[in-house]
Amino acid sequence: MLSIRNIVKQYASHRALDDVSLEIEKGKIFGLLGPNGAGKTSLIRIINQITAPDAGEVYFNGEKLNPDHINKIGYLPEERGLYKKMKIGEQMLYLAQLKGMSKNDAVSRIKYWFEKMEIQSWWDKKVEDLSKGMQQKVQFVATVVHGPELLILDEPFSGFDPVNAEMIKDEILELNKKGATIIFSTHRMESVEQLCDNIALINKSHKILDGRLKDIRNSYRSNTYKVEYTGEPVTIDQPEFETISASAHEELQTLTIKLNNGKSVNDLLSSLMPKVTIHQVNEVIPTINDIFIQRVSEKGAVTL
Repeated sequence: MLSIRNIVKQYASHRALDDVSLEIEKGKIFGLLGPNGAGKTSLIRIINQITAPDAGEVYFNGEKLNPDHINKIGYLPEERGLYKKMKIGEQMLYLAQLKGMSKNDAVSRIKYWFEKMEIQSWWDKKVEDLSKGMQQKVQFVATVVHGPELLILDEPFSGFDPVNAEMIKDEILELNKKGATIIFSTHRMESVEQLCDNIALINKSHKILDGRLKDIRNSYRSNTYKVEYTGEPVTIDQPEFETISASAHEELQTLTIKLNNGKSVNDLLSSLMPKVTIHQVNEVIPTINDIFIQRVSEKGAVTL
């Protein structure tokens, strides 16, 4: 769907993007991650043709990105851009027609989305009369009303209470199920875990991580296990079993142990079972948040 090739973007003395390349597959949800100032917004602005790269190219469905592609893209920016004094229905109609929709089609689709978002009565309200969360709903409708092939969502859950955040998440998944490709930029790593097929991490203008979410998590596995048991606290003084932490909560004891020298979890259990009663064993697999912090920290301190 989207091929981003060797993009460079310079602002005076600041290089926002330095030789960044990404491949975003059709029909996938792609997480674009990075600390503040990493270059994510600069890349999003280039895809939306708000700015142009100083070097490199972007291809949309095999064609070099051009103005005709704008109507196939829906963009929800982090800084919302609604006209505060304009009636919501009129504003949605105006924005839909800017994306190439006829008036009749636009009215029909706006009514459809207003019903889905439970905002049917808002047609004659002004944006300035709405709460931040209510404005977010309207902005989301403006982003999706024309049925874009590519959705770019920058912090889409910002300003929503948990109920409405769940509603928006369900709508994102439904749009993806119907064929939309989605670029999802956020600091909420739990949302990345729930939604994304692939991710890329940008830091200090460079891509430092890229791939399938599952593959990336598996690549950071460290053969570490958490064991919950009852019995007297135990320690293992063997180089093959490295104790990372030990704790207790009421009668339940917890050991986190890294296995070395080719040892398996069965070897660990064989060592513990004569001494304690095992209740649960789980492999410790790092979350995307853990990986994010580790990789960004390796590149130096930044503002998250």
